[in-house]
Amino acid sequence: MNIISADFITSAVNPTQYPLPELPEIAFAGRSNVGKSSLINTLVNRKHLVKTGSTPGKTQLINFFQINHSYSFVDLPGFGYAKVPKSVKKNWALMIETYLSKREQLKGVVLLVDIRRESPSQAEKDLVNWLDQCRIPRIVVLTKADKFSTNKRVHHHHNFAKAFEMNPSDVVVFSSKTKMGRDRLWEEIIKLCQVPEDEFQGGSCD
Repeated sequence: MNIISADFITSAVNPTQYPLPELPEIAFAGRSNVGKSSLINTLVNRKHLVKTGSTPGKTQLINFFQINHSYSFVDLPGFGYAKVPKSVKKNWALMIETYLSKREQLKGVVLLVDIRRESPSQAEKDLVNWLDQCRIPRIVVLTKADKFSTNKRVHHHHNFAKAFEMNPSDVVVFSSKTKMGRDRLWEEIIKLCQVPEDEFQGGSCD
């Protein structure tokens, strides 16, 4: 994908603050510190479009970005180990669920999972199941793949695919450092964005 433009549009906490639904949207979700900001920056060939940080829970808002005047990337707050009060986590969960279940322009969700772990968390499996129940397409991406040797990477890749009940070929292995998986992920994103409205429309979960 040749990136001509990549711009921050706005941040939001509720639907009244979302930008006008003019472009197909792809949301990015994952546990805190999974490498979501780095992945988005790698996809759009920018170093600082999305702010990165070592502190889990840095993203506290729903952030919208416009890519090539053709797509909208939506960076969702991370979930998991963020050291924030339970009340804040509850608000984040509500904010994410509201966006995913109500946004008509949503074409799919990219779920990031750290390949260095042995298996997905229950929260990650629950999210995949919820997306499937809501008929919201998702792409599972294993991040930080450069941290492993080839053999160990393949082993964990197959373990995660099995845990998610997916074919390994349908799980994208990604590295922001080496750009492994970048082209493949773009291919999957473009496929989702080209689904006709009469075949799929986001916000179908009651």
